[in-house]
Amino acid sequence: MIPDWAKEMNCAVTVCDKEGIVLYMNDKAKETFARHGDLIGKSLIPCHNERSRGIIADLLAGGGSNAYTIEKNGLRKMIYQTAWRENGEVAGLVEISMVIPEEMPHYVR
Repeated sequence: MIPDWAKEMNCAVTVCDKEGIVLYMNDKAKETFARHGDLIGKSLIPCHNERSRGIIADLLAGGGSNAYTIEKNGLRKMIYQTAWRENGEVAGLVEISMVIPEEMPHYVR
């Protein structure tokens, strides 16, 4: 059995299926979205604006990834969204959200 390695990570991990139904949220994701109640088994589509819904639809239709940074409540965050696959077909999305420092080193290797 694979351990729930994401459960107590210090970043929010949310997984949805091809229809946008939330399948999994780790502890940090549950804490982050607590004001919305328990989202497991519910659609994440209503939680997003029209622009974001379009990005989600594109990712679910063709796969790929979307990455960006935000600032919310005085914290900078990196958001990384990517399709997950089953037997080569897009099966849903994973979103990882992590707090990042205001100044972050960048290395070229």
